[in-house]
Amino acid sequence: MDVPEGFEPFSRKSPVTEPWEPIYAKRTAEAVVLAVRLAQAHTNTRGVAHGGFISALADQAMGSSLVVTKLNPEEQTAITINLSVDFVGSAKIGQWVEFTTTFIKPGSTLCFTQCFVTADGVPCARANATFRVVERTG
Repeated sequence: MDVPEGFEPFSRKSPVTEPWEPIYAKRTAEAVVLAVRLAQAHTNTRGVAHGGFISALADQAMGSSLVVTKLNPEEQTAITINLSVDFVGSAKIGQWVEFTTTFIKPGSTLCFTQCFVTADGVPCARANATFRVVERTG
């Protein structure tokens, strides 16, 4: 499969995202960009990206970006307290789908983020999330 330069397999595995592998990541100064080559496992009955898939990976991209770029990952993590997604287009099997995070207001307790989802560079969704910063336990 054709994977754009700079992307590597995403190292943070999760039981919920396992059926969607391979998931790729590219680290930038400001975020962790996630991406997939859209396959049947990512789609709904109409053969386009499922809204639940888009929502879950947008949440993962924003949370990962927050922990890696704004927090001390040894001591802190983030919990999603609100997530909303606006679907503005669709992604079809074979397209390269990227999840790119921007920070609206990263704070010490609450962080507001936004994720732009594109399919071959064309917008298909925008997600907004609020995360609560918490201390790691155990």
